[in-house]
Amino acid sequence: MALVSTATVASSSYHCDLLLFSTARRSWRGPRRSRGAAGAGLAALERAGAAAAAARREEVVPAGNGRNSYEVESLIDRLSNLPPRGSIARCLETARHRLTLQDFAAVYREFSRRGDWQRSLRLFKYMQRQSWCLPDEHIHAISRTALSYTSLIAAYARNALHEEARALLDQMKTAGVAPTAATYNTVLAACARATDPPVPFDMLLGLFAEMRHDVSPSVRPDLTTYNTLLAAAAVRSLADQSEMLLRTMLEAGVSPDTVSYHHIVDAFASAGNLSRVAELFSEMASTGHTPEASAYLGLMEAHTRVGATAEAVAVLRQMQADGCTPTAATYRVLLDLYGRQGRFDGVRELFREMRTAVPPDTATYNVLFRVFGDGGFFKEVVELFHDMLQTGVEPDMITCENVMAACGRGGLHEDAREVLEYMTGEGMVPTADAYTGLVEALGHAAMYEEAYVAFNMMTEIGSFPTVETYNVLANAYAKGGLFQEAEVIFSRMTNNAGIQKNKDSFDALIEAYCQGAQLDDAVKAYMEMRKSRFNPDERSLEGVLNAYCIAGVIDESKEQFEELQSSVTVPSIIAYCMMLSLYARNDRWTDAYDLLEEMKTNHASSTHQVIASLVKGEYDDSSNWQMVEYALENNTLEGCDYSLRFFNAILDVLWWFGQKARAVRVLDQAVKFGLFPELYRDTKLIWSLDVHRMSVGGALVAVSVWLNKLYDRLQGDEDLPQLASVVVLRGEMEKSTITRGLPAAKVVYSFLNDTLSASFHFPKWNKGRIICLKSQLKKLQSAIYSSNGSATAGFVPMTNSHLPSPGSKIYTREAQVDNGAGHLPEEPLVEEKESELLPL
Repeated sequence: MALVSTATVASSSYHCDLLLFSTARRSWRGPRRSRGAAGAGLAALERAGAAAAAARREEVVPAGNGRNSYEVESLIDRLSNLPPRGSIARCLETARHRLTLQDFAAVYREFSRRGDWQRSLRLFKYMQRQSWCLPDEHIHAISRTALSYTSLIAAYARNALHEEARALLDQMKTAGVAPTAATYNTVLAACARATDPPVPFDMLLGLFAEMRHDVSPSVRPDLTTYNTLLAAAAVRSLADQSEMLLRTMLEAGVSPDTVSYHHIVDAFASAGNLSRVAELFSEMASTGHTPEASAYLGLMEAHTRVGATAEAVAVLRQMQADGCTPTAATYRVLLDLYGRQGRFDGVRELFREMRTAVPPDTATYNVLFRVFGDGGFFKEVVELFHDMLQTGVEPDMITCENVMAACGRGGLHEDAREVLEYMTGEGMVPTADAYTGLVEALGHAAMYEEAYVAFNMMTEIGSFPTVETYNVLANAYAKGGLFQEAEVIFSRMTNNAGIQKNKDSFDALIEAYCQGAQLDDAVKAYMEMRKSRFNPDERSLEGVLNAYCIAGVIDESKEQFEELQSSVTVPSIIAYCMMLSLYARNDRWTDAYDLLEEMKTNHASSTHQVIASLVKGEYDDSSNWQMVEYALENNTLEGCDYSLRFFNAILDVLWWFGQKARAVRVLDQAVKFGLFPELYRDTKLIWSLDVHRMSVGGALVAVSVWLNKLYDRLQGDEDLPQLASVVVLRGEMEKSTITRGLPAAKVVYSFLNDTLSASFHFPKWNKGRIICLKSQLKKLQSAIYSSNGSATAGFVPMTNSHLPSPGSKIYTREAQVDNGAGHLPEEPLVEEKESELLPL
């Protein structure tokens, strides 16, 4: 059934000089309103009443035994078959010199008899623009019928003058002009939208009854009528009336459409009785009126809005049982619902079912990309993208942005590059969001130069960086302690791009200063964030806590931790681990064990319990270790940004608690999950370990593992490289002499030389590395050969110590030579040897 919006009844191009008749208007409820421009029409209508009546009396059927002429009949046929956007000018082109105004009057009378006011209106507008058929008074009088009344009623309706619209309908019938369905629909719409005061629904039903009992076939309620009433019932939460209207329209042979079902579902949803809608749909199906797929979809969406998963799935099963084939949109709703509830196995199972019923479309894949991306299944997003291409479903820009976002959070830089190549190969211009994903992925792999190149490439193609782009690049620098680079990128953002820092920007700065041991600057950045009126969240508070814990100030750290406890339901494992490491380094074992017990008895988070038991050595056996692995893997779903901080915090605790063997197992898990991809680098020229993104404890775990691997390699027949290197800093700080005075550098340097008798030193050509030359490696190898047969398993014994008893002094029993400062002599290198090593 073709629908025509009542909003088009009175076009702005139609100058309403068609004048109607005035009678006393019936009062509705509520105060009278100003009629404005619409009221001016009534005054003019009164003056034209007699002329219009005379014109109606003059209307006669043309000669010819009550039949119209051939030209008139032909024109009526052509206009009747004209599509909604067809050209009236072409219909009249061949007959424009054979038609008279009397012929046009006959056409108007025929359309008036049919109630076809739309075509009458289009024809009248055309005649107004043509000099050869400009309407005369007779045509104006004939047109002054239902069309004119409906146009003025529509004007009242647009101005919320529902009383005037209703009164004009009464006046119209009094004047003997038969209303059409469009006239009633316009009045109904005006009354249904009234809010001050609202029109009682019974009065709307009164108008509906008038339509149903009108003898004219042109006044029968149509789909627009029912949808208007259903919408009014939904707004008023009248479920019973909605059911009555549904039954009435089915009995009248009017098929509901998507809008109808939407209003019906809304009415029952607001009445709290959605189950009745399912019953209605079943009844309809049993009587041969199976609702269309959009009906079930609307009901399903209503259930999903309140999180009723079982009921939403039941709609799908009912839909299938009723013989209505589910569409891709049907499955999308459930896929999205499962994803928002974290039921990812349900998403996978439902998607497999969908593929057997209906081919997934681009929108379906986009839902999957968002669901699995938000859920942390980044590699699965990439796999689905390849599946999408193999099945011939064409990605759109939203697809590529979602996949790039998943690659960014998961650190999948190679996959991100492949997606970018696909986009450019298909002629798609990557957006700022797409490039942001690439920059983030490269940053999580510590590929700073490549990330910066991708960042600059955006501007070249016209995709200008957003604040999110600047933040992900700065966050990449922050993870590695490259605070100077982070400062530069934010200076460029504010001074060149005119973009102000947001809360995430300050969080990145705080982390950059903490990892770069600029602790005062970290606190200053936090205070600046507060002055900028950004409310700190858990991430912000953890950043300041990290600064205090690195500085070793216990009172300030405890105060910050208490503020964190008051701000969130349960502080994160990261926050707990920061405090545990602080207590351990300061031999505050009673405080440490109290905090461990608090974690272990935390019933709100099983992960807190597992990590506490891990530190205490209660989960070493294979069955319990699976719980540890599950907890570690589950936290990787948060993305690389969180995972790096999470594993660094745990490794730090395990090292200071003397749980070295467990720390090795945790580090192995981190490497397995793709974190710290820069950690190991072996070539013929160099054996390298990169710990610049690790906590101090995490770095010492990694150095210990690397030294033991070095021991195994020196035992074998493997060719020695030119040097072995431990990277403790990257970026601009590699050029600074203050590097060796930073906490991580000092501690790692001290540990290396305590373990291997001053075999490592800082080279002049790079202040961020601690190296051991090939000559020293040969000495170490000789020492290993000379001790052949000893029971040693490596340079560093990686065993778990008994937890210290309260009161034990392990790290504070004597001055620690400034954490390795005693091992920082200037060791000159032979100039030619330095020049050889410089390219490495």
